[in-house]
Formats: sequence, C-alpha cells, structure tokens
Amino acid sequence: MMSSLNQRIRDYMVDRRRQKTRLVTKDGRCNIEYGNIKYSTHFAFLADFWTTFVEIRWRYVLFFFSASFSLSWFLFSLVWYAIARNNGDLTWQNPSADHIPCIVNVYGLTSAFLYSLETQTTIGYGARWITPKCPGGVALIVIQSIVGALINSFMCGVILSKISLPKKRAKTITFTEMAVISPKNGSLCLSIRVANLRKTLMIGSQIYGKLLRTTTTQDGETIIMDQVNIDFIVDAGKDNLFFVCPLTLYHVINKSSPFFEMAVDTLQNQDFELVVFLDGTAESTSSSCQVRTSFIPREIMWGYNFLPIISKSKEGKYRVDFSNFSKVVPVATAHCAYCYHNIKGHHLHSRNGQDNPGFEVIEIDSPLDITKM
Repeated sequence: MMSSLNQRIRDYMVDRRRQKTRLVTKDGRCNIEYGNIKYSTHFAFLADFWTTFVEIRWRYVLFFFSASFSLSWFLFSLVWYAIARNNGDLTWQNPSADHIPCIVNVYGLTSAFLYSLETQTTIGYGARWITPKCPGGVALIVIQSIVGALINSFMCGVILSKISLPKKRAKTITFTEMAVISPKNGSLCLSIRVANLRKTLMIGSQIYGKLLRTTTTQDGETIIMDQVNIDFIVDAGKDNLFFVCPLTLYHVINKSSPFFEMAVDTLQNQDFELVVFLDGTAESTSSSCQVRTSFIPREIMWGYNFLPIISKSKEGKYRVDFSNFSKVVPVATAHCAYCYHNIKGHHLHSRNGQDNPGFEVIEIDSPLDITKM
C-alpha cells in the first residue's frame, strides 16, 4: 500500500513539473512570467485602468466595489459634519430652540455618515433632510449625487464586463486530452477532437495550430520558442465550420509537416508542444472568443483512432454519445510518414480501447446505432 502511495506521489510530482514546462495548459492558460519590468511601465496599466479592472481577480473587484462606496460615504460625511459644525448644529454646540439647522437631525459624525449614505444611495428615510439655509449644502448634495452615479456606473460596468467575458464561453468548448495519429483518406493524419457543449453555434469558426520547439539555426543561434504553423482541416473544410456537433480535426503529415521526420519509436523522445487554437463568434452574444489547448509528445498516441460518437435514432434524431468522446481504438498504422505509402506497419494493441481522463460522461438512455462519421 505504501509503495502504491509513493508511486502516486511521484507521478503527481512528475505531472506538476511537466505542467510547468508547457507554455499553454490544457485549459488554455499561458504559463509565462515577466521579469525586470521598469517601474515606468506600470503606469501604462493605470492609463488603461478599464482593462486593468476587468482583468483583475474577482476578490479584488469585490474589494474595490465595497471600498469605493464606503470610502465615498465616509469622505462626504466628513464634509457634511463640517457644514453642520460651522452652522452650530451639533449637540455639543448647544444650539438654541429656535435654531434652524443646515441638515435636520444631523448632530454628530454618526448621523452625518447616515445622511451621506442615504443621500448617495437615494434611500430617503425621511428622518434627515437639508434645509435651504446653507447654499454650500445644496451644492454638496448635487456633487455627491453626481459622484455616486459615476461610481455606480463604473462598478456595474466592470462587473457586467467580467461576467460576460468571452473566455467564459470558451469554458464550454473542450478538446480531447490526447491526440492520435492514424491513416485518414489516403494520408497519415494527426487527429484531435473538439466539442461545443452548448447548443448555440459558434459562427465563423477557424482552427489552426502552432508547433513550439527549440531550434538552432545554421549560424549557431538558439531559438527557444520557434513557432511553426500547423494547418488543420475537417471533412467540411477549413473555414466557416458548422460547429453543431463534435468535430475531428486533421493535420495531414506530408513532406512539409514538422511531424514527417518523426516515427512511432522517436515521437516520445521529441521536445515540442503543439498548441491548437479555435476562434469563433458566439451566436447568442456576438462576442469573439478563442479556445486554446496544447499537446506534448506523451499526449500523442501513434496508431490509434477515435471512436464514432454520432448516431441516428429510429425517430430520425441525431444524437451524440459523449461517453465515446475521448475513447480510442488501435488501427493498423505505418511506422512513420515516410514509409506510409510503401510499408504498411501494424501495431498489436488492445482492442478494448483506452479512456482519456478529464471529460465528463453523459448517459444516454436509449441504445444508439453507431454510424461512421
């Protein structure tokens, strides 16, 4: 039991180290740090304060939301307190019985704070009100009303913008945890499956990829993050995809592909990261969003193919079985792309398939007639 626990701990630490070395995590976050930034550059974030407020964490937004209102109420209460003091309205000043106050029932700092809060939030309990005796108080109530409206507008805009961020829509678009390499339409292809979990479509979807690796030029210069374009296609084409059901993306491994020189026994020894992007516009909100994920060599399975997930019921309805979304089966695949058309390699894998973790299974009641995509 202890050996099994130790093995799990070692596997967990290995996964943590691998996650730190990849540029883009599986959920699309970029793993990059910025250092030695000049202090003068920080003022650029203040100049673009709107974007700064929208991008900061929720805990800071809620803090600024509470602090902005509380601080404005308190600051204006000090001004109201000063006006009442100058007019002799406070209790310790012992006003006469026929004294006309600037603000009725404001006789201390606490009552001044309550009046400030009621004024800015337009509560209007009726226990405190301003009299026309003090023109300064009339001007102050106008200023406080305008400041309160500005704070309300700004903070409500920030919260609404954060709620409707396009990256929230991207959470309902998911990729398979693993990519596969297998024959497809007479070519050797690298395949990835993507699904839209909402019934609303993504309009104008475009799919592309970048292969990140460290290379050395002929001049001896080392490029840490060399980017190579990776083209993906689906059966329906490359652009303006009909993203109504899960799609399988294909990258043809030909002579121009960076995967052409790789083979089944050398793939795991490679050092690269395949980043896949899906850009589109949400049909319901008309907001553009981008979904990202990445694959490292150990997440690419050579000689496997995805199981079909689309079927048609007896009632004529199309159904998607998400229990097969990440399942793969072994297929006869050549040893490498170079020998694909000359030597047909076969790999003896288990016929039970292999589950890729990280995707929730949705149960479907009626049996399905599986059809080939």
